[in-house]
Amino acid sequence: MMYDVDKETLPREDMEALQLRRLKALVEKLYAVVPFYRKAMDTRKISPAELRSLSDLQYFPFTEKQDLRNHYPFGLFAAPRESIVRIHSSSGTTGKATVVGYTQRDLDTWAQCVARSLMAAGATRNDIIHNAYGYGLFTGGLGAHYGAERLGATVVPVSGGATKRQIALLKDFEATVICCTPSYMLHLHEAAEEMGVDIRKLPLRVGVFGAEPWTEEMRRQIEQKCGLTATNIYGLSEIMGPGVAQECAEGQCGMHIFEDHFLPEIINPESGEVLPPGAQGELVITTLTKEGIPLLRYRTRDMTTLNYTPCVCGRTLVRMGRIAGRSDDMLIIRGVNVFPSQIEAILMETEGLSPHYQIMVRREGNLDTMEVQVEVGETLFSDEIKALQQRERRISDTIKEFLGVTAKVKLVERQTIARSEGKAKRVIDERNLT
Repeated sequence: MMYDVDKETLPREDMEALQLRRLKALVEKLYAVVPFYRKAMDTRKISPAELRSLSDLQYFPFTEKQDLRNHYPFGLFAAPRESIVRIHSSSGTTGKATVVGYTQRDLDTWAQCVARSLMAAGATRNDIIHNAYGYGLFTGGLGAHYGAERLGATVVPVSGGATKRQIALLKDFEATVICCTPSYMLHLHEAAEEMGVDIRKLPLRVGVFGAEPWTEEMRRQIEQKCGLTATNIYGLSEIMGPGVAQECAEGQCGMHIFEDHFLPEIINPESGEVLPPGAQGELVITTLTKEGIPLLRYRTRDMTTLNYTPCVCGRTLVRMGRIAGRSDDMLIIRGVNVFPSQIEAILMETEGLSPHYQIMVRREGNLDTMEVQVEVGETLFSDEIKALQQRERRISDTIKEFLGVTAKVKLVERQTIARSEGKAKRVIDERNLT
């Protein structure tokens, strides 16, 4: 059973008709009430009346994260302040925070989208959902929380941190669904082992993992080690939060975007040109129903693909592929483009390595260098130094063969790399620090 079968199985022509109606209303509203968009459209010499088809959207201006920062805190809001019932924001660690506001209708829509996501993952109202996403200004915790309540499930609002206590609660409360980052799930497994708890023997059967890119290889590790079905959820604060798209348990092959609320495009990140279905590029999203801070053609910087083929689960919603990386996080090493997820895929396919790794990028003289540090199991690390060095060289050769970039590989002991209760910090780029 689906949460909103009418919307999730619409024929493509009916979905596009719904999207066009909502898009026209959105563009007219933005032009009328948000000075930023009025100026942006006037600069492009285009008006809302010229939006006659979905393909006409390509002629309208983009919205960038910097635009939200430039209008901090409320300059892009399209609803009066008194109708905003909640505010979330980014951490602002790389500059001014991006601030988003929600009307009550926005919160209802958000809860519905997350409920639809959880149901697609295989959750039901009979489940106990252990929510280890962080609560607060970050959208993950509260987004998952209210979606689970809308589904009718029992929520355990653990938030992040206190890992050993989380293991105890998973055991005592017998949660059947867990929501957290994929790297934290592996950290929970590691901590459970140290406590003598076998996660595979707990009632957990579904994991809803997001907030950071992860690979199919990491999915296999999670499912094998934790004995659950691992599904991928996608969202970002600027658009709504978690629940923009969700992988179904039946297919586990791309995340269904809830197109009745979010209109996706794929563009060339350099030229801005709209790319055809199936092409990899940067995901751009227009919010079709948001009231507080609706966004037109928001550049997510996430690199992915769109697949419009109907899914085995019966949903006709477009599926977005795994995030290959971010257009602004892509590493360029001596002219070669590398995404951290590509490194991860190679590491996860190598026997004896753990999913805990970091990529160190430095500049020596005028040349960029890359070192990959990855933890190994105790048995492997007990090998003699010569054997470890040979394994390091083999992994380095594999990276060179498949990615065309030279990387020094360093195998390190367990617990060497810092754990994170939120998003894992995969890359340390020191080139700008020297």
